[in-house]
Amino acid sequence: MSDITQPQASGIDTAAIREAAQNMADGPVTAGYKGDREAVLKMLNDALATELVCINRYKRHYYTVSGRANSGIKAEFLEHAGEEAQHADWLAERIVQLNGQPDFNPATLPARSHAEYDESLEVQSMVRSNLIAERVAIEAYRQMIERIGDTDPVTTQLLVKIMAEEEEHADDMRDLLE
Repeated sequence: MSDITQPQASGIDTAAIREAAQNMADGPVTAGYKGDREAVLKMLNDALATELVCINRYKRHYYTVSGRANSGIKAEFLEHAGEEAQHADWLAERIVQLNGQPDFNPATLPARSHAEYDESLEVQSMVRSNLIAERVAIEAYRQMIERIGDTDPVTTQLLVKIMAEEEEHADDMRDLLE
């Protein structure tokens, strides 16, 4: 049996693994974390702001769209608002895991969000606004994924997961355009 303090043939750095037991207050952020934590936290908080603006936009559209003919669109808006809320929760949780503070400040949301709020009253304008916002979110997540790369695989996986759902939302909105 080999001594676990010696480097293994597999290339695993057991000394670094042992060092991870130190600084427990840092939670999941170990000395081996390779990301630029401050830059990642800023990106995640900007993404959080975007999701919060999207929730509000979808909710407003849900409550203001009317007419029996629009019941399917109304349901789609509500479903998307719920999924955007889930994205916001995931982002806030990851921010905390990285020892950051999620920024829910409503006063700064519009400035930090990649997407815009919309007060359209006409259904197709609402759909168009949501499609634009989904496309903006997709591009923002793509750029974040590219920037973070393999330096923070957990955050990258989360962003890929969210981006995939944003692509589904964009597809749904495109299908609703007349």
